[in-house]
Amino acid sequence: QVQLVESGGGSVQAGDSLRLSCTGSGRAFSTVGMGWFRQALGKEREFVAAITSNGIGKYYTDSVKGRFTISRDNTKNTMWLQMNSLKPEDTAVYYCAASSDANIRTAAATYNYWGQGTQVTVSS
Repeated sequence: QVQLVESGGGSVQAGDSLRLSCTGSGRAFSTVGMGWFRQALGKEREFVAAITSNGIGKYYTDSVKGRFTISRDNTKNTMWLQMNSLKPEDTAVYYCAASSDANIRTAAATYNYWGQGTQVTVSS
C-alpha cells in the first residue's frame, strides 16, 4: 500500500513557475509508475504526466509538453512536477497517483492510490 501527500501548490501569475511534490510512504513506492492528474472546476480529472518506476520513462499530455517536467527520487520516496511558463488554463487541483504497475499509464482507472490534491491557481 502507498500513501501519498502532495505539496507545493499556490497562486501565481501567468509565466511564473511552481514545483509540486508528492511524497509517498510504503515500500511499494519504488516499484510502481507514478502520475500527475489535474481537475479544474466543473471539469473532469485529466492526465498531465507520468513516469515509470525507475524514473527513466516519462510521458506528458500535449498541453504541458515543453513546460512541465516530471521526476522522481526513489531514495526519498518523492516525485515532483516542475511547472514553468504557467498559464491561466493550468489552474486546477493537482493530484499525484501511484499506478498498478511499473509502466507509464495515462488512464485514471489504472491508478490505485491518490493523494488529497493541491490547488494551483494561475492568474493573467
